Amino acid sequence: MSTRVAPAFAAGPTDAAGGLDPAARSGYADHPPRMGFFTDTSVCIGCKACEVACKEWNKVPEDGLELTGMSYDNTGSLSASTWRHVAFIEQIVRAGDSRWLMSSDVCKHCTEAACLDVCPTGALMRSEFGTVVIQDDVCNGCGYCVSACPFGVVGRRETDGGAHKCTLCYDRIGDGLTPACAKACPTESIQFGPLDELRERAQGRLRELHDAGTPQARLYGEDPADGVGGAGAFFLLLDEPEVYGLPPDPVVTTRDLPRMWRHVATAAAALAAAALLSGLGQRS
Repeated sequence: MSTRVAPAFAAGPTDAAGGLDPAARSGYADHPPRMGFFTDTSVCIGCKACEVACKEWNKVPEDGLELTGMSYDNTGSLSASTWRHVAFIEQIVRAGDSRWLMSSDVCKHCTEAACLDVCPTGALMRSEFGTVVIQDDVCNGCGYCVSACPFGVVGRRETDGGAHKCTLCYDRIGDGLTPACAKACPTESIQFGPLDELRERAQGRLRELHDAGTPQARLYGEDPADGVGGAGAFFLLLDEPEVYGLPPDPVVTTRDLPRMWRHVATAAAALAAAALLSGLGQRS
């Protein structure tokens, strides 16, 4: 059991890869290793077992299952009722030759999480595993987290008005179990474990693909120096992030808030000083 102390608002401690330790920054003085997902899209077969397992375990409601006419995808995107989404992307490689790219998307559990920054009720919390969890009974449905997420992950459900997203099966990993989606994946495209170990494994897999003649393979979200401080759920992609509907250079949307508030404070102080001087001048 981890021990929680007062949150630290400084840069805080770092993990083995040199990135920020989100659990420690949130006040967990003694916590387990940061846990996460590594999704290797090169071995995804599009079976959607992860989507089904996620819904069944988390009791996520059915969301229509309507074919868009654009692909074989029947869920379309991540939403309040789709916490794992498998994309089907058909590419024309050359005349008469095509390929399918498949990728199971999920909440990134960012190190620098804007959804946490803007939540006014504390419904969004950082767990001792470094993951980001929404507490349904605390959420007031304001939707600030929906617009703050740079990946479009968080959604509001019409039936209850609350915000919902992947919890990385917080209830399962707390009992030493594998998240439902990773447990159900038949090809081990979705891998779960300590984030440091997953990053090492991903680098090895990337080298394998490059050596096998796939130079376009790349990792997405594993870099602690990126705009969200590195993701707790990262991916091996076979093409540009935009092809998968992912932003190429995601940045935490609340990054500039401290600077903006400093400017506001400076402007307010200047106005107050001007008003004081004006009042003194009128008296004299």
